[in-house]
Amino acid sequence: MNNVGQGSAGNVLAALASIFIPGFGQLLQGRWLLGLFQFLLAAILWTVLMGWVVHLWSVINAARYSPPYYYS
Repeated sequence: MNNVGQGSAGNVLAALASIFIPGFGQLLQGRWLLGLFQFLLAAILWTVLMGWVVHLWSVINAARYSPPYYYS
């Protein structure tokens, strides 16, 4: 996976994926733990009608993600 910055096509795709399934965009970006956490948290919170908060967090987080840059 190439290291692309914020606003890239990969981030847009990840944000769109997270609109449909919270955490799916993070999974596409290779951030498995955060994606699973957001999915489970949204599923639990949707039972009390607060899942939209995590759902929105998931979309924004996927769109703003910038992979770490390692100096060599």
